[in-house]
Amino acid sequence: MFAYIIKRLLWLIPVVIGVSLILFGIMQLVPGNPAAIMLGTNITPEAVAALNEKFGFNEPFYVRYFLMLKNFLTGELDSIYYGDKVINIIGRRMTATIELGSLSLIIAVLIAIPTGVIAAVKKNSLFDLFSMFIATIGISVPAFFTGIIFIYLFSVYFQILPSSGYGGRFWTLSGLRHLILPAFSLSTVMIASTSRLTRSSMLDIMKEDYLVTARSKGVAEKIIILKHAFRNALIPIITNIGNQLAMMFGGAILIESVFAWPGVGRLAVKAVEFRDQPLVFGSILILSMLYVVVNLMVDIIYVFINPRISYK
Repeated sequence: MFAYIIKRLLWLIPVVIGVSLILFGIMQLVPGNPAAIMLGTNITPEAVAALNEKFGFNEPFYVRYFLMLKNFLTGELDSIYYGDKVINIIGRRMTATIELGSLSLIIAVLIAIPTGVIAAVKKNSLFDLFSMFIATIGISVPAFFTGIIFIYLFSVYFQILPSSGYGGRFWTLSGLRHLILPAFSLSTVMIASTSRLTRSSMLDIMKEDYLVTARSKGVAEKIIILKHAFRNALIPIITNIGNQLAMMFGGAILIESVFAWPGVGRLAVKAVEFRDQPLVFGSILILSMLYVVVNLMVDIIYVFINPRISYK
């Protein structure tokens, strides 16, 4: 297991290089001179030339790429707009993104898994049909559009929750109230996909012969469902949750923009607006690395769920 973890962590190296190269190439296609945008109304040819020299915009493509990658890895990459180290700016915003993603995950798991299990046990019942109908809608509607609907309902119409902003850490009342709407909005797609997958996985497992045997021996139905069927159905469910959680960090870009949430996703959007190439570079790379780490954690969880799985 330890050797496998080291091997997967080493895969971060080509992932970082590949993502950074593609990202840097895309940034070069964006119109506009970052130095000219930064200067605004104070623009002069001399000032533009000075900033281009300071940030290396006059260098060839490959020189600028390796310089930016080296500065990012060493923590020396500077933001053009904010005038601070990129790693420090991202670090201040990462807490808000982690809070949003963590609460979204908790909400999704607490709602989706019980819903899927009950829908499978009560197949073709009114609960099953209604919950899967709602899940289909949840998959079809983008999370940011759901967020806009939530803002209208709970902030504009009922006026019970704030529509945007950051109210502090999640354990405070103000922080929790500001976190509820973006967290629920971000979790809708995961709730929908996980509940449908939980239902289908449970239905497949419940057809197995060993469950029929357990029933014939008089084992209680609750034990059959929770101990035998559900545990064996967990592998695809955990895979889906891991993939969805990793995708949440990308989807957070839109949700954070809709709710003015001060996370890394909104920071990346602002960096694009200001043509702050170092900050765009650092923000997207951090989100990409989080994606890889989350998938590694999912692989490790597999072993604890099913000891028959081993990585050599």
